[in-house]
This record gives sequence, C-alpha cells and structure tokens, in this order.
Amino acid sequence: MLTRKHSIEGKNPFGKAAELFDTLDADAAMKFAMVAGDITLVLDDAGTILDAAFDPKEFPGFENWTGTNWIETVTDESRPKIMEMLAAARKGETQHWRQVNHPSPDGPVPVKYAVLNVNKGEHRIAFGRDLRDVGQVQQRLLQVQQALERDYLKMRQLEARYRLLFDHSAEAVIMVESQSLRIREANPAAHSMTGSRAGTLLGKKLPSIFDKASRDALQALAGSAMAADAATPVEVKLAKGSKPVSASVTGFTQDRSRYLLLRLAASGDGGKETSSPVLGLVDLMPDAFVVTDANLEIIDANQSYVELIHAASMDQLRGRHLSEAVGRPGIDLDLIEGQIDQHGSVRNIATVLRTGHDHEGEPVELSAVRSSGDVPLYAFVIRPIGRRLRDLPPGTQDLPRSVEQLTDLVGRMSLKDIVRESTDLIERLCIEAALSYTSDNRASAAEILGLSRQSLYSKLHRHGLGNLGEESE
Repeated sequence: MLTRKHSIEGKNPFGKAAELFDTLDADAAMKFAMVAGDITLVLDDAGTILDAAFDPKEFPGFENWTGTNWIETVTDESRPKIMEMLAAARKGETQHWRQVNHPSPDGPVPVKYAVLNVNKGEHRIAFGRDLRDVGQVQQRLLQVQQALERDYLKMRQLEARYRLLFDHSAEAVIMVESQSLRIREANPAAHSMTGSRAGTLLGKKLPSIFDKASRDALQALAGSAMAADAATPVEVKLAKGSKPVSASVTGFTQDRSRYLLLRLAASGDGGKETSSPVLGLVDLMPDAFVVTDANLEIIDANQSYVELIHAASMDQLRGRHLSEAVGRPGIDLDLIEGQIDQHGSVRNIATVLRTGHDHEGEPVELSAVRSSGDVPLYAFVIRPIGRRLRDLPPGTQDLPRSVEQLTDLVGRMSLKDIVRESTDLIERLCIEAALSYTSDNRASAAEILGLSRQSLYSKLHRHGLGNLGEESE
C-alpha cells in the first residue's frame, strides 16, 4: 500500500533551489520530467493530455493519447482515483502516489502516478512509474511461497504415512543411536516382543533388552551394519524369557548422525518354508518378482530379481526404494505408480532397469498390481526385453515412453500441470542426451545446450541428475 512516505511532504527541500533551478531552461526541464517517470503526462486544468513522454516499446498503443482526457485512458475502477488526483491538484494539496490501470491488448498495465502543478497552476504534470516489474516479482514470490507450502504439506503427509506404517507394522522395529546404542524409537510390536510396557524402551541401552550371552553377537552385528550395506542376520536371545529371535540391522545416516535400524523376528518366521506352493514357485520363476510397501520400499523379492540387479543377497535390497534400480530417475516410476493407483494394475509397461553406474539402463517390461487395505502392498513382475528389441528390424524411433504416458494424466491434472510435466521431461531428456553425447563432460554439454555452467548445474540439481558422473576436465 502506498503511504505518506511516497510523497514530497515532510522531506527536506533543496537549500539552494533558487540558485540551482532559476535558470533551468526548457530542454533541461523536459529531460528532468522524462527521467522522473517512466511515463510523463502534461495536463490542462480539465485533465486533457496536452503532451506525453514515454517509451513506445514499453507502452505500445499509448501514442494517441494527446488530446484525450486522462480519465478516458484508464480502466473503469481507476477513474475515481484520477478524479481525486486532479481535484487535489486544483486545491494545491500534497500529492501521494496512486496506482491506476491502463487497458492494453496484453492486459491491464499498472502505473502509479503523482500530479504536480506547474506554470502557476495553469498546467499539471503527472509522473507515472511502471509497476509491471514489481507485479512480476510479487507473483514469483507468491509462487515460491505456495511451492514451499505444498512441499511442507507433502512432508507432513509423508511423515504421517511413515509413522502409520511404523506403528502398525507387525514386524518389531527399533531405531538406535550407533555410538551410544541408546534406543530412540520402538514400535508397538517391538514393545510386545520384548515384554515391555508401551513407551518404556525409549532411552534404554539396546544391550539391556537382550540376554548377556547374546550381547557380543549383537555388538558385532551392529558394527557390520555400519561398515557395509547389509549384514547377515543373527539369532540372539531376549533378556525376558530368553526368547530366541532373529535380528537384522541396517545402518543409515540422518542429520549428520549415524543410526541403526534393528528388526526382530521370532526364530523361524523369516524362513522360506511355507505350506503354500505358490511362494516357492514365485521364488523359482525366471522373471523378476518384487514386493514393496506403499512407499515403494522393497519388502521381498525372488532370486531372479536379486540376480538381475547383481546384488549379493536379498538382505542387501530389503528396505531400499524401487526407484534406485527401476525406471529413469524421477520419471518412469512416478508415472507407473500413478497408473497403478488409478487402475489398480498395469501390464507390460516399457521402462529400464539400472544397475551400478549404468544410467541408461536395460530395457524391461513391467507389470504390477496393488493390494487393497489400509496399508497396501505393490507387486511387480519385471521381464528383460533387451534381446527381443535387438532382434527387431530397425524402424523409426518412437516418442519417449514417458511422454506417451503423460497423456494418461489427462483428466487427473490440469493442462497447465501436464504442460509443466512435459516441459520438465523434455528438458531432462535433452540434458541426459547432451551428457551422453559429451561422455559426461558438463562443460561441453552446457556449450552444446547453449547454457552457462552454473545454469546447467542448477538444472542437474533440480532434475536429480547430479550423480551422472563428475565433470571431465
């Protein structure tokens, strides 16, 4: 809002005004008026525009204002402000900046004006300042604020989902500080398995809930988990009742602190033996089979999937996000998940499987289904098709699969959001192609894309491509 500080009232005047401006000629006065405003109007007592100075490139369509009443050049809601400014000028009152809108083919043009009397009150000069740049900055600020609010809401929802999964999991889970081995979190299943009352495990030392004879094995397991991605589960006994359990530990880092995620299962529960022949056949099937939770974190997989991504064992994969290996980062898997949530299943979706530092990946077909219930599970069948594609005759290159999949978003997202998704996808694919063409030389990639290095680094970070290899010198 414009306040009194935007007027000349109360400001310290020039001490030598008569000496400085007494000999001011017409040319100097004209330049002074033109510099004072982006658009400057000379008005008579009735508000008719006698002359105007402005940049026609910045204000197209304003050339025919001379001879027109000022009030006719603004929108209807701005006319009372023009009348008030002219009336105040006739009375010799102190002028304040007032914003009005001029109609134009490209939309309203916001300009703030202040009116001054000249030639002993015979004429008025209206100094106008273009507010479009300010409006654009405010719009961008509003968009950033809305984006932050959306991200905060997503984080809150994500935290709520993880908390719900943690509390309702049938598996006993305990989160422990790696240095002190003090328990930071424990779900209800962990309290029940250890024979503890709800909430009493928090703050305790982890070894205290295990039998003394098992503490050395537990310490060794914790050390192995922090030194490697996965550690072989061990059988230990709980302090209460000497109940044997199978303990699995995974190490992770959060807020520059290292933690252990301990999962406990009654001995024998984690074995492969089952009364149903289906699970045994799934483990033997040649196609890869993966089961994930609602967050697409791997719960179990058959041996074909373990071999397909060259993992050492299933323990190394459990708890990892499926996107670490399936689909191009941030593109395919998000769209596939959206289709599963919408239709309940998908069939023969073309995507890629990435292993190690292979960023392009191997072509695969993916089919998936989602279970029902409050905590749904996802099952994926992955079949390599690289040999099949190599045997096909050459033909015209299809559009990127993920671009085709964007059409499935029609009806679920607005056109503006779909266009933004498409723009981000094309930009990402172009950057990936440039990096591949230049053998991951980011300086050369920036040059062929017509970007500065800093702009390319910013886009790499935004698209999650910062791990595409170090810059080649």
